[in-house]
Amino acid sequence: MDKNYFLTENAYQEIIGKLNNIELQLKMSQGIEDVFLDNQQFIQMMNISKRTAQTWRDQNIIPFSMVGNKIYYQMKDVRTLLAKNYHSVINF
Repeated sequence: MDKNYFLTENAYQEIIGKLNNIELQLKMSQGIEDVFLDNQQFIQMMNISKRTAQTWRDQNIIPFSMVGNKIYYQMKDVRTLLAKNYHSVINF
């Protein structure tokens, strides 16, 4: 006998988000530097709000491309942003 399982909308969105992250990690592990993230992937990866992403674009903190109403970021630009803001620990 087959069993039917039901997911809440939140659980479904969480699963989709995790699958998108797995897909991105696979692309990155294959050395593809020209990987583009859409706005939702970028927000999830950086753990920021949509408003913060908008502010970063407005302040030219992160380069982006816009096609129609869709926003995309190059992975290499995300890595550059993180590298520029890296603070190492000084051991005494």
